[in-house]
Amino acid sequence: MKKAIFEKYGDLDVIQIIDAPMPVAAKNEVIVKVKSVGLNPKDILVRKGKFKRLSGKKFPQTIAYECSGIIEDPNGSHFQKGDKVFGMVNGMKGRCCAEYVRISLNEIAKAPSNLSYHESAGIPLAAQTALQAIRDLGKLQKGQSICINGASGGVGTLAIQIAKELGGQITTISSQKNTDFCRSLGANQAIAYDGTDILKSDQKFDVFFDVFGNYSFKKTAHLLESRGIYISTVPKMEIIKEQFFNLFRRKKAKLVVVKSNRKDLQWLAQGLEKGIIKPIVDKVFPMEAIQEAQKYIATKRAKGKVIIQMD
Repeated sequence: MKKAIFEKYGDLDVIQIIDAPMPVAAKNEVIVKVKSVGLNPKDILVRKGKFKRLSGKKFPQTIAYECSGIIEDPNGSHFQKGDKVFGMVNGMKGRCCAEYVRISLNEIAKAPSNLSYHESAGIPLAAQTALQAIRDLGKLQKGQSICINGASGGVGTLAIQIAKELGGQITTISSQKNTDFCRSLGANQAIAYDGTDILKSDQKFDVFFDVFGNYSFKKTAHLLESRGIYISTVPKMEIIKEQFFNLFRRKKAKLVVVKSNRKDLQWLAQGLEKGIIKPIVDKVFPMEAIQEAQKYIATKRAKGKVIIQMD
């Protein structure tokens, strides 16, 4: 089978597509024939070696953490061969940009019946990140206010819809050209960062979800309600340190570390099948163009998800 890997940390030129043996499922794992793969900023950061303490020094490493496909080997599980599934592998070692992948039973679920493989592949990592940040860390309640920075990207577009489903009053931050797009997804107010400085605003939010990670708790603390919560997706040392001081203050700083689990995937699948949540796919690249796909993600101009087509 073919898979996309890198033999060392570095720039785009370290990526290569190789022939590899078929994976073998261990206990509580299945083999999935991959149809589509979702790419994320995490793929780029890991490939560059930004998290080498977690991703290690053992190579080759496979690219991508989320995918959709069909069950090839159910391995005695509740799945049947041919079942359409979607999921995300946990940890810092990717496995998904391959024609076949082994994946834990708790990391996948049946894919929404109304979605294409491309649409399903863009859900697991991005949507679970948004769900676990807003619902679990932010504890957003009906009527509470939330500001989403980086709202037009893969995580942001899903965060808007999840916050809307939870009953939040949503303010988004994006480029001017994407403000109407954010409103169409459910934003009550859409702010353009290239026209308005949110840090000079007198607004208050119960939750500030910094998807891009280009703000900080210190910079946004004055925008939070008395018990407001700042959440980042980027594991910088600053946010790690800030979490320690949560013990001594009402306003909190939190880091979302997404963990794939079947319960959350099923929650998302139900919302997708009902049309409450809609996937946003920006571009689809063939596997051979994975370097170009990662280059596009690095521009931070993607409007929704970037997908690799495996067929």
